[in-house]
Amino acid sequence: MTSETTTRTEPLLKLISSARVVLWDFDGPICRLFAGHKAERVASGLVDWLAGRGLHGLLTDTERDSLDPHVVLRAVDRRHPGSDLVTELEERLTQEELRAAVSAMPTAYADPLIRTWTAVGSRLAITTNNSPRVVRAYLDDRGLTACFTPHIYGRTPDLHLLKPDPHCLNRALSAMGAAPSAALMIGDSASDLAAAQRAGVPFLGYARNEAKAELLREAGAGLVLESLEPVLRALRALWAPWAPQG
Repeated sequence: MTSETTTRTEPLLKLISSARVVLWDFDGPICRLFAGHKAERVASGLVDWLAGRGLHGLLTDTERDSLDPHVVLRAVDRRHPGSDLVTELEERLTQEELRAAVSAMPTAYADPLIRTWTAVGSRLAITTNNSPRVVRAYLDDRGLTACFTPHIYGRTPDLHLLKPDPHCLNRALSAMGAAPSAALMIGDSASDLAAAQRAGVPFLGYARNEAKAELLREAGAGLVLESLEPVLRALRALWAPWAPQG
């Protein structure tokens, strides 16, 4: 084992061995939700819908040009919190997410990692800014729903409580009766990291490429992996021979 491998393995083993509860972000660590139904097209569609209602001026140029539909949704909510407009826009986003779930690309090693963590007795939860309806649809399709039920905490009408607010993490911890120090958050964005830090939960960064990994490191993530395979391998090493090998 090289010194570089040891440097990455030891903190990973420490994170895993102390985690009795694992909080997963959804889009990224579990799947690429918009792999086939592009997020930028969804964001553009929301902007066009607002413009069609005569609300083009509701967004700034930066918000209109955003490739992230959540940026559009949150911008409208900041200006018209709790309005029928926000409710309708959120439902339109949910419908787009449901369409995207059909062609979502599973993250490599996520399925066996989820099943292995469940098999060794850890409790899992989803803590995401996506609609919980979308999460359930995807998990049902992958046969993973039982690994998380009932602990799926997604977007609520209170949009100001989306990550980086720790609200969904705190809901999960409270429902599962878990101390923050006994949990682990797996996320792929700076907002995931910030939410984990504010909730007092240890954080493991996942990034599907080096550019995204660098963004997480710049945000302050201590450990960032570009594959979940080392996590699965470390978990099996800790729990062998009880961990499933399939």
